[in-house]
Amino acid sequence: MTRARRLHENFDTGLVWFRRDLRDTDHAALYYALKHCERVWCVFVFDTTILQPLVDTWQSRHPDEPVQDRRIDFILASLGELDDALRANGGGLIVLYGDPAELVPKLAAELQVDAVFANHDYEPAAIERDTTVNERLAEAGRQWLTFKDQVIFERDEVLTGQRKPFTVFTPYKNAWLKQLDAFDLKPYPVETYKKHFAAPPRALDRHLPTLEQLGFAPSNLADLRIPAGMSGARQLLDDFLTRIASYAEWRDFPAAKGPSYLSVHLRFGTVSIRTLARLAHEISLQPDGNGAATWLSELIWRDFYFMVLAHHPRIAGGAAFKPEYEHLRWDKGHAAEQAFAAWCDGRTGYPLVDAAMLQLNRTGYMHNRLRMVTASFLAKDLGIDWRRGERYFADLLNDFDFSANNGGWQWAASTGCDAQPYFRIFNPVTQSEKFDPDGRFIKRYLPQLAKLPAKWIHAPWLAGAERLAEFDVVLGKDYPEPIVDHAQARERTLARYGK
Repeated sequence: MTRARRLHENFDTGLVWFRRDLRDTDHAALYYALKHCERVWCVFVFDTTILQPLVDTWQSRHPDEPVQDRRIDFILASLGELDDALRANGGGLIVLYGDPAELVPKLAAELQVDAVFANHDYEPAAIERDTTVNERLAEAGRQWLTFKDQVIFERDEVLTGQRKPFTVFTPYKNAWLKQLDAFDLKPYPVETYKKHFAAPPRALDRHLPTLEQLGFAPSNLADLRIPAGMSGARQLLDDFLTRIASYAEWRDFPAAKGPSYLSVHLRFGTVSIRTLARLAHEISLQPDGNGAATWLSELIWRDFYFMVLAHHPRIAGGAAFKPEYEHLRWDKGHAAEQAFAAWCDGRTGYPLVDAAMLQLNRTGYMHNRLRMVTASFLAKDLGIDWRRGERYFADLLNDFDFSANNGGWQWAASTGCDAQPYFRIFNPVTQSEKFDPDGRFIKRYLPQLAKLPAKWIHAPWLAGAERLAEFDVVLGKDYPEPIVDHAQARERTLARYGK
């Protein structure tokens, strides 16, 4: 049994620290706290060590605009629902603002709890934070207890026959599936012990802060109809289950309703990974289970990247997984800066790339196939350091998770484990023709190209000025000329990596 540590000690009082697990069901830390404590309080901390960099980044890019971040809107909405659920069972959220490394031990002292419970976090900065919290609690004679919750298998639970970490996904997946049993997917029965919830003390029982109090203005999250909270996750999951059979067939087509759209809910834990993996596994065993099996593979990729980060924390500092690619000579200077700005803004002259970047900029979401296309284009067509794109995605993606984002970028740049070989370079035009054949996705974000027939919409410059004029398109005016020739860029990339 590898699911979690077992507790043999009981406590009078405990504190559960919610982080990226904003739900009151199938929650490891909450389950163990309620089972082993007579009274349990719950806390969430708006971490200023995370929030302030978000503010700084926004202000550097939009100095004259109010600070917005869809993720903060999502968290606030999800916290409201979580607080309501906890209060319905006699509890409630204590919400704090500041540095949790200071605030959590301080709150534990105020409440005089015996132990603080939380779920594992895997990023180096989070591990350092938790180490500090543990030390401060220990100094006061309090316990720090953490549990596996956001993955099925973590760091050392799936290893090679030589007891080493995997660096290639397919054998990892095979070992993951071989090791899996029903216990790994079993939900934690939190509801069994709900009588142990304790209401927040009056002095700490405050309303949730507003966006404005946190230093943010409302984003367009509501306009995008992205449902937040546990109910939002359930809504999206119920919808996906009606079309999961076609997931393998449609997941690569950005104009189709193919994905689950649950990634942001997995990121903030409004749904349990065990719930999703259990459903995927059960359905994959049915006669029409290919779609579910493909979706399960995507969930296993998530475990894989968490495992890679755990064994190679240096990648969190910007290191290439493959040291031989650490010193690639990326393009720099004025022309590279202009190219990077064009990529960010969706002005490259390659419609699929531009539509994808506009989707990210306007919604905080990007289709998975397009993440690969745009990343490959930045690193291998424009010759710009993949780390710059990784950072841009990190700033904008609603579902940003360091391990998956880094893994995806290093895959596209051929610098990571299980990476695309450097000599395989996505052609943005053929990718467009294959995965958006009618240009439906392109037209959604580039309406100035809406009149172009499918023959020309993937590479408008090939149509010629006279034919484009028939469709009210003038390159350089209505839509940019391509900023790079793909064939020439391919040769430069082969030379860059082949040295």
